Amino acid sequence: MKKLKLIAVFFFVVMFSLVSKAQTNVLDGVYVKEHTPERKVIPYTYLREADVQWAKRIWRTIDLREKKNHPLYFPTEPINNRKSLSQVILDAILNDGTITAYDGFDDEFKKPLSKAEISAKIAPKSDTTYVDDPENPGNLIPKVVLTEFKPSSIKKYRIKEDWFFDKQRSVMDVRIIGLCALEDKLNDDGSFKALSPMFWIYYPEARYVFANAEVFNRNNDSERRTLEDIIWKRDFSSFVYKEANVYDRDISEYKSGMDALLEAEKIKENIFNYEHDMWEY
Repeated sequence: MKKLKLIAVFFFVVMFSLVSKAQTNVLDGVYVKEHTPERKVIPYTYLREADVQWAKRIWRTIDLREKKNHPLYFPTEPINNRKSLSQVILDAILNDGTITAYDGFDDEFKKPLSKAEISAKIAPKSDTTYVDDPENPGNLIPKVVLTEFKPSSIKKYRIKEDWFFDKQRSVMDVRIIGLCALEDKLNDDGSFKALSPMFWIYYPEARYVFANAEVFNRNNDSERRTLEDIIWKRDFSSFVYKEANVYDRDISEYKSGMDALLEAEKIKENIFNYEHDMWEY
């Protein structure tokens, strides 16, 4: 009798474990996605210094709130194996260690930041506000409020890139050197104050992470892109805020308003015209 009871208990435990395992391995879809997790980075074409006939360094700002850039900003919370650009970067820095963060004010990647320094930047921030005292109406008492950091609070990035004409291949090409996450600094009343650089990442290193980070495709769910695809194909919207110059100054330092926008367009047009003028019709 005891043996029968033991066999029944053992059978129940085995069946329960099998049912639990089946419930945790439910396939959300009609096939197993294997393409994106196995993606490899396409290596850059070998480039010699002697083949670079012309080059220009450009700095851009990309606003993730623009509709064109929404695939990089959403989802604000990880869903269906998809993460936002900011979430992918932070996870790679803090959890996997596959991306190295550098000081936000050093775009030459000379000062790497530790995980502890990055964790301190995104740690909850305390702020003191004054509220009515429930025991003494009309009197204000201080109240400490903790503000949690969310990756969705990073709404802008800076891009450092090099445009160059490769005479060996007779093409104008561009390669991104780095990305910088920007954080909004607010005044005491909650209004916008300024953009503060959080950290830079070296893009050639981040490519290996981006190649396996799935991005939503508006037109076809079966042909999902990756962050590497979006950036490689330059399927994003941005504007120029600086070009390499003898004074090392931003456009905003010598132009403002509409003139600044026209100056940014002029820089892009000069690059286009240089490539156009290389050909004879």
